[in-house]
Amino acid sequence: MNRYKKLAINTLIFSLGSFGAKIFSLLLNNLYTKHISPSGIYTKSLIETLVLFLLPVFTFSITEAVVRYGLDNEYDKKQVFSTAGIITLGGLVLLLPVTPFMHLIPVLKPIKSYTFLLYIYVFASALRALYSHFVRARNMVKLFAIDGIFATISLFIFNIIFISKLGMGIKGFMISMILSDSCSALFLFIAAKLYEFTDIKCFNLAFGKTMLRFTLPLVPTTIMWTFTGFSDQIFIGNMHSEKFSLGQDAAGIYVAATKIPNLISMVSTIFMQAWNMSAIMENNSSDRDIFYEKVYSAYESLLFISSAGLILMIKPVSAILINYSRYPENSTAYIYAPLLIAAAVFTCLNLFLAGIYTATKHTKNAFFTIFIVAMANIILNLILISIWGIQGAALATFISYLICYCIRMFDARRYVPFKFSFIKISVNTILLLLMSVPIIFNFDKWLVYEIPLATAIVFLNNKAVFDTIRKLLGKETKTI
Repeated sequence: MNRYKKLAINTLIFSLGSFGAKIFSLLLNNLYTKHISPSGIYTKSLIETLVLFLLPVFTFSITEAVVRYGLDNEYDKKQVFSTAGIITLGGLVLLLPVTPFMHLIPVLKPIKSYTFLLYIYVFASALRALYSHFVRARNMVKLFAIDGIFATISLFIFNIIFISKLGMGIKGFMISMILSDSCSALFLFIAAKLYEFTDIKCFNLAFGKTMLRFTLPLVPTTIMWTFTGFSDQIFIGNMHSEKFSLGQDAAGIYVAATKIPNLISMVSTIFMQAWNMSAIMENNSSDRDIFYEKVYSAYESLLFISSAGLILMIKPVSAILINYSRYPENSTAYIYAPLLIAAAVFTCLNLFLAGIYTATKHTKNAFFTIFIVAMANIILNLILISIWGIQGAALATFISYLICYCIRMFDARRYVPFKFSFIKISVNTILLLLMSVPIIFNFDKWLVYEIPLATAIVFLNNKAVFDTIRKLLGKETKTI
């Protein structure tokens, strides 16, 4: 099969399983902002981020090795799964005595009432992550998609029961996540017959060390990435200013704003699941660089076109994703979204470049690049939030991810020297930032400014998209 078609088919299959889940997740944000106060939304986000932090630390990011070595036919899949499973369980045992004391860290004080549920949440998420990554490693992408649909439905039902009907707030959210992940893990264990790959006798210490040598550099990378993504909220929630309204309520509004650019990240996540598989399998091909060049060009173009469309529709999208009825202060969240949308574009591009590090086994480089970005993000937050409040945090996020992109584009191309257009991405970025201005400063008749800029972005990027479609269809396609 044509590798472009294979990538497209895998992306389509992953989208069937993930798109519904992502959309429902975003729509559930409407439910959360209706039933949970802005300060509660901040606490909820703190818990979600803490889970994202604890998972790689106490599972050693072993799921990345599951995909990397599971897709490689040189390795026995039973050994891969059993060894990864033992490592995961060992890490979760280490987490058990740590969890009750996490609230003693000042910035984690809001989670004091949720530490028990937090451990169960991490345990269930770790189990599901291990099973779903192994299903991908076995190329069972259709089952992966079915599980995504199943998990979506169960999460939606549990949220309705525990938050909307029982009014359990943050605890209801955590219970819903635990039950949804547990049901998904059980489904995959049975449907993929994972019990056939579970054998403690297949645990191989030497192979375990090999997997850990691959994944351990990813642990600090994930930690830094998570911290960079969440540090804005920490600074907004804990800084004080006479000029701007800061604190946990302001952080909650910022969290609500981050859900809008998640639409861009959602599309990227679906693509990256398929792309990581293709990048690993094509790593040794003779024309690998050309493959990267074509895929990157189309991916970059789609991101900018999608982002321009999202900024153009930002007010109605915000009204759908964020509920203003009980907490009207949430109605201002959309003005912080444009810079976050621009930041999301470069987050997605950074993940694409990180795929090069994974495929070529240069995972240490991913850590070095994100470490620089994390330091820059801290400095920028301290400066810009004091100058521009919540909007300063959004600007700090954009600049941080732009720095990461510049470093990674230079560094990653040493291993896969694919071509890209500096002029094209520069013009795209400038146009997207110009689209952000009317929203941020609340221009009258802002669409008069937005439509020509969005049209320019579409015109600049449509060729790469249509060239890719032509490759998939095997015929000529005229650009608009």
